[in-house]
Amino acid sequence: MANGKRESDDIGSLVRDIGTLVVGYVKQETVDPIRGLGRFLAFGAAGVVVGGLGIVLLVLGGIRLLQEETGDAFSGHLSFLPYVIALVVCGAAAGLALKAGTGPDKKRNRR
Repeated sequence: MANGKRESDDIGSLVRDIGTLVVGYVKQETVDPIRGLGRFLAFGAAGVVVGGLGIVLLVLGGIRLLQEETGDAFSGHLSFLPYVIALVVCGAAAGLALKAGTGPDKKRNRR
């Protein structure tokens, strides 16, 4: 009888150990990566905000540069041209960014 009781205790402790191992594994493979993902997203969002603000300030600086340093070239009825030039530059930059972001994926899908 002592032998039968000892085996059930061993099985019970084995089941508890397996349960503890499974819970630890699930936490390791799900909770920890999600925490890391949150930190990654926070830094990414901060980078997007700072980068976007920098781009806006550069475009405004370019507009002011065109307005002030070109003399009378953009005065009168041509005063809208610095804004059009800035819009074209922003569009070209956005197009290049999209092309750079999606370029390699298209090549992989064609193969």
